[in-house]
Amino acid sequence: MCARKYYSTRKGLTDGTSIDLEMLRRLFVAVYRTFSTKQYFDEAFGTTCTDTGYTPGTAGQDIETFVLRKLRKKNMYPINSEGYSEDDIFDWIELMYDLISKPKDGQYHAWNDCGWHYQNYDKPAGQAEFREEINGILADYGSGYELSPFGEVRRLPEAGLDKLLAAPLPVVIKTSDHDRVLAAIELFRQRNTTNHDRRNAVRMLADVLEPLRNQLSKVITEKDEKDLFLIANAFGIRHNRDDQKTQYDPVWLSWMFYHYLTTIHVVTRRLKNLHKNP
Repeated sequence: MCARKYYSTRKGLTDGTSIDLEMLRRLFVAVYRTFSTKQYFDEAFGTTCTDTGYTPGTAGQDIETFVLRKLRKKNMYPINSEGYSEDDIFDWIELMYDLISKPKDGQYHAWNDCGWHYQNYDKPAGQAEFREEINGILADYGSGYELSPFGEVRRLPEAGLDKLLAAPLPVVIKTSDHDRVLAAIELFRQRNTTNHDRRNAVRMLADVLEPLRNQLSKVITEKDEKDLFLIANAFGIRHNRDDQKTQYDPVWLSWMFYHYLTTIHVVTRRLKNLHKNP
């Protein structure tokens, strides 16, 4: 579910439509405190009772060392956004996704207004709520990011291409090729992806089309088929020859990636229809 945008933001009348690193730090801590106040981190970080004192959670008694072990970074706990880099915040968001859980089946401890103590927690419910809340912020940060259902911060797809990335592939391709397409998408969308990574993602998609080459003439023209592989071969994607073009604007990598991904969907669907109606 997309975060609701209110009138001035929808109309572009505010300065807050885009989030910079300083604002990301503030909003990230605000989200953490909101869920912490609702006790969504009790299962991981433990609880304190006026009768029994502190009871550690799944992270153990030394939370600072637990975070160090998980993130391999010092000075990350207690949570304080002032010195966090972009990567620090993204690391924390992913770790919080792993740790968060919605409390359920609790009892209220009235003595000294101690508060609620819970025996059971619902991790998927907590993760879903956290993901929805944090994605409303990440979408407006920088070029746009999201926390995936797998708990990884990744780049948002270009406008209008989200449905293409999420569309399932027909079963006319092998399972290994299907997995290769999914791996290419994940590689292309990683938050710290390099041009080398993106080039590899394009190559992976071109390699999926290669085994279908003998069947392409059934669904596209011979010229289109030659042009498909000319793109990958001439622009230093699949081979390493002296006559290949390698010095070009990285924007062409995005164009090639979506071009190949679209082609895979079109070709496989047409081949599927041919198999149905030989």
